Amino acid sequence: MKSMNKIPVLTIDGPSGSGKGTIAQLVAKKLGWHYLDSGAIYRVLAQAAIKHDIDLADEAKLADIARDLDLVFLLKDDDLKVMLEGDDVSTIIRSEQAGNAASKVAALPLVRAALLNRQHDFRQAPGLVTDGRDMGTVVFPDAEHKVYLTASAEVRAQRRYKQLKEKGIESNLSALVADISERDVRDSQREVAPLRPATDALELDSSALGIEDVYKHIMAKCGDM
Repeated sequence: MKSMNKIPVLTIDGPSGSGKGTIAQLVAKKLGWHYLDSGAIYRVLAQAAIKHDIDLADEAKLADIARDLDLVFLLKDDDLKVMLEGDDVSTIIRSEQAGNAASKVAALPLVRAALLNRQHDFRQAPGLVTDGRDMGTVVFPDAEHKVYLTASAEVRAQRRYKQLKEKGIESNLSALVADISERDVRDSQREVAPLRPATDALELDSSALGIEDVYKHIMAKCGDM
């Protein structure tokens, strides 16, 4: 059996709306590797807390439910299903409210510690593609391939607005810009695992790039995978 630290990992980090999830899934399918949406873990945890009436500021209780979080990712074709305790929460965890709740939960040291081993479990042969905010800096610092993907807050808000509209979810573009900007500040200034590129990461600004352009840049950088 292949040693865990010998199993290749590609981390794609960046702020919300940078396109890292779409790119990570695309690369994972191309390579036939496993996929981890690390941001969804915190969104699911926040949803579990709301479901079980746990205060989002109660660090100890959040850490307790994090250790036994009943979470399953189902990546099939072009569809990613996220299951919490057997229920499909794929849509509800993508709301802006869920995103803000997840950002608050992710800033808690005990919660991050409780979920760290859970994320390591996704490292299975033949390889793992993961997206998040600290995959290359904290969770998989030994990853051979690292990417930091970003875009302007305005561009990311427009992308998010389009996604929500396609799902039939009402939203306000100006409010999205404000929410994303606020989250950027909170995530980059938090004491635990702040949002920043790994020193050895390929940094890409996708503001003026399409999905295929970003994909080509990443595969060119990581072509030996």
